Order: sequence, then C-alpha cells, then structure tokens
Amino acid sequence: MTTTTQNVPGKTMAKSKTGIIKYLDEYSLILIFLALFALLSFSVEYFFSLDNMIGLALSVSQIGMVACTMMFCLASRDFDLSIGSTVAFAGVLCAMVINQTGSIVTGVAVSLLAGAAIGFINGVVIAKLRVNALITTLATMEMVRGMAFIASGGQAVGVSNTAFFTIGNTMILGIPSPVWITIVCFVVFGIMLNKTVYGRNTLAVGGNPSASRLAGVSVERTRIYIFLIQGAIAALAGIILASRITSGQPNSAQGFELNVISACVLGGVSLMGGRATISGVIVGVLIMGTVQNAMNLLNIDAFYQYLVRGGILLTAVLIDQLKQREEND
Repeated sequence: MTTTTQNVPGKTMAKSKTGIIKYLDEYSLILIFLALFALLSFSVEYFFSLDNMIGLALSVSQIGMVACTMMFCLASRDFDLSIGSTVAFAGVLCAMVINQTGSIVTGVAVSLLAGAAIGFINGVVIAKLRVNALITTLATMEMVRGMAFIASGGQAVGVSNTAFFTIGNTMILGIPSPVWITIVCFVVFGIMLNKTVYGRNTLAVGGNPSASRLAGVSVERTRIYIFLIQGAIAALAGIILASRITSGQPNSAQGFELNVISACVLGGVSLMGGRATISGVIVGVLIMGTVQNAMNLLNIDAFYQYLVRGGILLTAVLIDQLKQREEND
C-alpha cells in the first residue's frame, strides 16, 4: 500500500509569501535608506558630491556616538533627556579648565568625569530611588543647562590653547577625526551589546525586569552603569563639539536629545525595551542626517524642518507600537 502526498499550492504560496514578508520586514530600514539615498542623489544637486558626503558624516558624528549609549538606555526601558545639556556643560567646562590649567588632558578628563557624574546621579535616582526617568532627566536637563550658563556667565568660552582644536578638526585619511571616533563607538558598543554580559543584561532588564532579577541580574546596578556611560559619552560629544567650534557654548546642543532618541527609535530600538541592534541605530542615524542634509541643500526653511523631524519621530514611534502589538498577538 502506497501513500501519495500532494503539494497544496495555497500553502506553498503562503509559506513563500511569509518568508518574503519576513525578509522585507527584517531589512526594511536598510532598503528605505538605500532608496532614499538613491532618490536624493539623483534629485538634489551636490548631494552625492565628496565634500557633501564628508559633511554629512561629520554632521551626524555627535548624534551617532551618543545614539550608541542611548540605545542601551532605551533598550532597558529608560531614556535620558539630559544629554543635550551635558554636551553643552562638558564643552564649557573643558574650555574653562584648559584656560585655567593650560592642560588639554586635564580639561578633557575633568569634563568626562563630570559627564559620568551626571549620568551616575541620574542612574541612582532612577534605579535606587525609583523616580521616573522622565522627571529625573528632565530635572537634570534644566539643572545642568543652568550650570553651563552660570559657569560661563551666559557667554561662549574661548579656548586659549589652540592645540585643543585638533581633536575635532584633524583629517585622517581624508575623513574628519569625529567621524572616526563615531565609527569606533559603533564598533565598541556593538560588541558590548552582542558579545558581553552587560549587553545581554541590558536587553534582559528591558524585556522583563522582574524575571531578570529572579535570574540573578542586578537590575539597579545595570541601570546605573547605563546612565553613567551615557553621561560620559555625552561629555565626549561635548568636548569634540567645543573643539570643532573652538569654544564652549552654554546654549549649544539644544534639542540634541530628541534627535538622538529619534535616530534610535527609527533604527528599531523599542521604547518598550528588550530590543535593539547597532546596525539599526547606524541606519537610523544616517536617515536622520540624510534628511536634514537634503533639506539644507534645498534651502528649506528651518520652521518646516521642525515639522519634518517631528513627523519622522512620530512615524518611528507608531511603527514601534505596531511591531509591539504584532509580537504580543
């Protein structure tokens, strides 16, 4: 007795279709960026020029390096609104210390420590005292920005040692040094996310804090480390920015935190925690920078640019919510 089997066309097509949809969903962000890049290359004059490509990479360098640490913050179900103020304060502090001591190393070290201290305070208040991250980082955002204005007297602080300017303005193999620093951040934090206990604990805490605690993960310590590193990298971005513009400016990096969060969410980092990829963050940063660069080349009014950036953020959040609902269903 023989048994015959028949292929059911409907099931085969459904299976094939599901595979295609899954593939498109997995690589949708990269495909969107490639399509956008190609469209702008053909439609916007000077967009694909070498000078503009270098300028584009430089313009997103600060956002890119801080997005690496914001990725961990969002993946753990937190966020940090104080990073823009930390960038400004670190730049002002670095300029003031260099002017007082004449030492670039001392200025950079003090600023990095100050950024780490701000992040540590955020982490302790959020993790240990259980204060909401929105309220905590909103408060420190105002306080740190205030400290930047008080320390500088509300004025830009020029740097007396011109050697400091080489940090943010050196060209290495034809590429500005801030871009190389950002690439190093992408590599280092990508490895940390995928290959270390710290990265696994971050995703675990974001996915299910209670289960992580039962599994032996120190949830509070992990969250404090996340904010501490976040503050240090924000300070690094502030130091590089001060070097690029040759002064520490207390009013710099306003709205910076929204650009960083937008890039991360656009790159697939879930606001509900537990999901993040460094490749997604890189593409998210590039999409944000590419759109901004194209609008500048087209001389689009700054008022309309606010609308576009807000629309991108809202779209990214809606996509994140839809994905979350699909996973829950």
